[in-house]
Amino acid sequence: MPPQELTIGEVAARSGAAPSALRFYEASGLITSCRTDGNQRRYERATLRRIAFIRAGRAAGIPLAQICAALATLPDTRSPTRHDWERLSRAWRKDLDRRIATLEALRTRLTTCIGCGCLSLDSCGLLNPDDEAAELGTGAHYLEHDSRRTPV
Repeated sequence: MPPQELTIGEVAARSGAAPSALRFYEASGLITSCRTDGNQRRYERATLRRIAFIRAGRAAGIPLAQICAALATLPDTRSPTRHDWERLSRAWRKDLDRRIATLEALRTRLTTCIGCGCLSLDSCGLLNPDDEAAELGTGAHYLEHDSRRTPV
């Protein structure tokens, strides 16, 4: 086995991802492997960076489809450079900022929620019987804004 190739067990140990997750990532087109004559998977060392990127994206709540699309922009003929990884990270910045803002708004407003799931006292049938937010449709229209009168 060439020294640049790793077994599934080595990749799992180095990346912290279970072998079953690695097989799933491969079946999903997120990573690739080659096969030995004995049909065992072998991964290039650069796969470890891809797995770290996948895991970071998943930890941030980014859907696998978006992660796959981002990884598809990486070069096939060489290992990704620091510049390649920075470009991918910058592309997600706006989406991550939006997710963070939503989570912060949720954390701030969660104490005012009565637990009914509407996440907005303005549309709560108990505290707002006329349900003035109903014309905006279903959902927590006021969640991302400080003013309860400014819908999303």
